[in-house]
Amino acid sequence: MTNRDKIQPLLDQLHQTHHTVDPKKKRFRRCKSAPLGEFAPVEMNEIKNDQSLPRSKSLLDKLHPSIKKVIIYLVIYLGIGTICFYLVRNKIKGKKIDGVLDSVYFCVVTMTTVGYGDIVPDSATTKLLACVLVFSGMALVGMILSKGADYLLEKQETLLIKALHMRHKVGPSEILEEIETNKVRYKCFTVAGFLLVLVVAGTLFLARVERLDTLDAFYCVCSTITTLGYGDKSFSTKAGRIFAIFWILSSTICLGQFFLYVAEFNTEKRQKELVKCVLSRRTTNVDLEEADLDDDGVVGAAEFVIYKLKEMGKINQHDIAAVLKEFESLDVDQSGTLSTADLILAQSSWTRKVIAPRPKLVY
Repeated sequence: MTNRDKIQPLLDQLHQTHHTVDPKKKRFRRCKSAPLGEFAPVEMNEIKNDQSLPRSKSLLDKLHPSIKKVIIYLVIYLGIGTICFYLVRNKIKGKKIDGVLDSVYFCVVTMTTVGYGDIVPDSATTKLLACVLVFSGMALVGMILSKGADYLLEKQETLLIKALHMRHKVGPSEILEEIETNKVRYKCFTVAGFLLVLVVAGTLFLARVERLDTLDAFYCVCSTITTLGYGDKSFSTKAGRIFAIFWILSSTICLGQFFLYVAEFNTEKRQKELVKCVLSRRTTNVDLEEADLDDDGVVGAAEFVIYKLKEMGKINQHDIAAVLKEFESLDVDQSGTLSTADLILAQSSWTRKVIAPRPKLVY
């Protein structure tokens, strides 16, 4: 007796149970893209402003996980760096103001690779310590802080879309759809606005507090946010270095995010042009032959969609093979279609493999 003969009675029973469901009962099918699914839970809660959920008394508990990671790793990095440089403060030369403040300021200037040169290591120990902190700081800026910047920009995108559609009533679903459609473009606009505000704020602060000329202040701002850091102009007062700790972190990360989004926007633009070209191109007999995955002489809707997605570069043959492999593992009765019976049998087969007793070893 074959495996198909063994499972056929169970299949017939499951199919009979499946077909006894009321045919008039409506069945809903929900489909959403992965980015929207990842984005929707956070933004929908903010848009609806749900008051029914219990709110924590702790401010840290209300923060998004990305923001929590940013704060935790930043505090750890600055804490360790500040303690280390404070202990070796006598082996650092330059324009010193306060031991703790100078140590935090030096950590920020190091991790952002600005490197003014107003405070520099002056021993083998401090030089090795600076080498360790600069690499760890660059990794922190690149992998951790960008997550927080992405989240903050997504929050601002919602406000930007609401401002653009103030005269029209825009619901949560329309806002999410607008963000998903022009996500990269709105990110470029938002980060460009942030960058402009930071440049103006830094220029005004340097001009009024550090007593620099307007041109020199703007020159110092540009050399700082681009991490060029010539060092001829820098923050030399106590108030200036306190401001620099927060401003340098924000401005350098903001500029890096801006260039990242510009590159992403150009890539997305080329991708949309490719999609437009694929959809406008005339379909030929050669296309039908390539789209016919099962070689039956006809092309179904699913085969046509897969072929077009391959042309657009959204999927490749490896992705298709992986999905087909999963389909074959779920298609227990080898009928070429999936049903509830197939899923139940596949699940029971997987459960038996997991809980199967291991053979005893005989010594």
